[in-house]
Amino acid sequence: MTAIDISEATKRYGNETALEGLDLSVQRGEIYGFLGPNGAGKSTTINLILDFIRPSAGEVQVFGLDAREDSLEIRSRTGILPEGTECYDRLTGRQHVEFAIESKAADDDPNALLERVGIADAAGKKAGGYSKGMAQRLMLATALVDDPDLLILDEPSTGLDPNGAREMRDIIREENERGATVFFSSHVLGQVEAICDRVGILRDGHLIAEDTVEGLRDSMPNQTRLRVQVDRIPADSSAALEALESIDGVSEVSADGTTLVVACEDRAKTAVLRTIEEYDVSVEDFATDESSLEDLFMAYTSNDRTEVTP
Repeated sequence: MTAIDISEATKRYGNETALEGLDLSVQRGEIYGFLGPNGAGKSTTINLILDFIRPSAGEVQVFGLDAREDSLEIRSRTGILPEGTECYDRLTGRQHVEFAIESKAADDDPNALLERVGIADAAGKKAGGYSKGMAQRLMLATALVDDPDLLILDEPSTGLDPNGAREMRDIIREENERGATVFFSSHVLGQVEAICDRVGILRDGHLIAEDTVEGLRDSMPNQTRLRVQVDRIPADSSAALEALESIDGVSEVSADGTTLVVACEDRAKTAVLRTIEEYDVSVEDFATDESSLEDLFMAYTSNDRTEVTP
């Protein structure tokens, strides 16, 4: 059974097309990671789900309800942590949560929610004095009100330190184990890889790939990360990096000290090593890693990548 069902959704703003014929389904009880570069249409998709905007064409359903006709019921069952939301400076943390509880006619304990997200000690302080990470925790607390059936989290780890991001992931897992469906949009690919059941990648308003991380990895033509230890960085490092990036089968190149990191297909490894040595640099050692979600994301969203259905 689906929690979110988007069918042939198109959204145009004048002559600009944000989404084009988007088909996307999220199953009840799964954690779905939604990825894409800036401008891909991720925020537009979330706004369609919540009926903040209407599609130019196509349909959007949540829990079998029409997003336009039943938007109030859908929102009452949804917890939302939007990107870039600002707190009301003059309200305390507790007042923010109390307002969310009242708006949903729920009976949650505001102190318990603030304790859960780790800011109970700041419950009585005005949110205008909160750090960015504290404000993000506060917004998560409001999203958790009334045990929502659906959690929509847009860049939820913004402003959080590594420990805070880990605590965020723990809460997401707890909510999912309770039965909530989680729609998780983030630029922090490691967070998505660590927690999501499936991943969808959006580019230019089109869903170009959708699968488990492992499934996406298997769909790529032997994509790996090659780490090459050299004795020194070439004198003309920019030209060397550009030469590596131009090799057929290479999707990304970066330098970390005297280690060159190259995301490439297996068939390109020899060409990569040969090209490095052409810049009068000695290869001291090299190793390959399994593709990370970051490698896959770069490969799928590069300009020369065509649409793929794994």
